[in-house]
Amino acid sequence: MTSDRYFEDYVPGATYDCGSVEVTETEILEFARRYDPQSFHVDTAAAAAGPFGGLIASGWHTASLMMRLYADNYLSAVSSLGSPGVDELRLRATVTEARLSRSKPDRGLVRTRVEFVDVEDEVVFSASLLNLLLVRPS
Repeated sequence: MTSDRYFEDYVPGATYDCGSVEVTETEILEFARRYDPQSFHVDTAAAAAGPFGGLIASGWHTASLMMRLYADNYLSAVSSLGSPGVDELRLRATVTEARLSRSKPDRGLVRTRVEFVDVEDEVVFSASLLNLLLVRPS
């Protein structure tokens, strides 16, 4: 049980099954309308005609669901101290790679390094994101 775990119980190499979650269309729409209002997340008709053939969940929704399972089934309720907090965050995005798709010339792949930084310019969260983008029509 996570309520019984302390530092010594988190052994390198140990693997934990943290459960699963089902996502409804309503949840996808609610999250996306608030946080990631791209058409393939918020508009079922546009999504059906879009690149995925239907509505898809935001990657950030997926990350939030992961965090919920992580908090509920992995972090210890008796020993977790959270993480250091911050009062203000700023997002910095740096393109690290941009290349045309080899199989679909109407689009390209852009890899971006995103960093959330605090007021002292210290990175508090970072990720490498890969996005598909259409090329400019000629």
